[in-house]
Amino acid sequence: MRILFAGGGTAGHINPALAIAGYVREKQPDADILYVGKTGGMEERLVPQAGFEFRGINVQGFSRSMSPKGIKYNIVTVKKAVTGGKAAKKIIQEFNPDICVGTGGYVSGPVLRAAAKLGIPTIIHEQNAFPGVTNKMLAKHADRVMLAMPAAEKHFKGHPKFVNTGNPVRGEIITADRDECRKELGLDERPVILSFGGSLGAQIINESLADIIARSAKDGKYQHIHAYGQYGKWFPDLLKEKGADLDNAPNLDIREYINNMSVCLAAADVVIARAGAITLSEIQVKGKPSILIPSPNVAENHQFHNAMALVEQNAAVMIEEKDLTPEKLTEEIDKLASDKERLKEYSENAKKMAVADASKRIYSVIIEVLATKGK
Repeated sequence: MRILFAGGGTAGHINPALAIAGYVREKQPDADILYVGKTGGMEERLVPQAGFEFRGINVQGFSRSMSPKGIKYNIVTVKKAVTGGKAAKKIIQEFNPDICVGTGGYVSGPVLRAAAKLGIPTIIHEQNAFPGVTNKMLAKHADRVMLAMPAAEKHFKGHPKFVNTGNPVRGEIITADRDECRKELGLDERPVILSFGGSLGAQIINESLADIIARSAKDGKYQHIHAYGQYGKWFPDLLKEKGADLDNAPNLDIREYINNMSVCLAAADVVIARAGAITLSEIQVKGKPSILIPSPNVAENHQFHNAMALVEQNAAVMIEEKDLTPEKLTEEIDKLASDKERLKEYSENAKKMAVADASKRIYSVIIEVLATKGK
């Protein structure tokens, strides 16, 4: 099997592709797998780290601003879409895939369109209840539209070939062992807090966590792993301003990005994060109690609804961004981390919500489409 994946821009589009690719390689070790993403995007780093070949194309998304600067930016975007489409076509012709799989993000647009025009079977995977713009546009070209949440179907018009698969979770996330991972990270039995605001970072989450992280630097109550993101490089300086001596606080692991999420997630007792679909799928499959802070800057406020699904099942705490303060977040962390019965309940309820075989379901769709197309 020769299979091409396209998707990127955020971990929410990259990780599903890597999870599916990992499962394909597990089932067919001799499969040829190529990942096409944005040149300079985070996928250019993450895909090779996961052991897959990467090829980049130079594309960018559209600006919503109608200012002169925004209009100028969008003219460049159109030009890059044309050249990116040509580059995608060349890559596809050289690799000659049996099937192309898109997992969202604007980079998947020119790749999947070029594949469809070349007569190559294409399938897309939508992670959220409210589909992204690129996937909605690609659906009419796709042989199958795979959905993580059935509610997404109503947002696609006139496509009869939907398959409900859930969100794929990387195999290393599923199999990671808590005790082994804590040992690998040099952690003891004090509570482990894992927090992150996405690959780019979230300023309000960083600011709201600074007090409790600085406190832990002094009292050692928690072991805390925190990723401040690409735009949060100022965060270590803020901690120092608050009196945290990071060089002499072995219980703190403060970094820009978490490259070993499978290890950190398995080791954690409480997770603090946004409410993106893939993050929640990983939290659920590992049965991790969580404090969710949905981003309000997403289509149809879908992260709020994602978070509510866990809250309603007594699997998580939600703090809306408008209510988020350092005091509120510190209070919720202290309450949850100190309540063993509540931690156990949240863990069990989160795990009940997990779809652990999503990669298997998606692999079955790939095989079925190939069989239908006679490949």
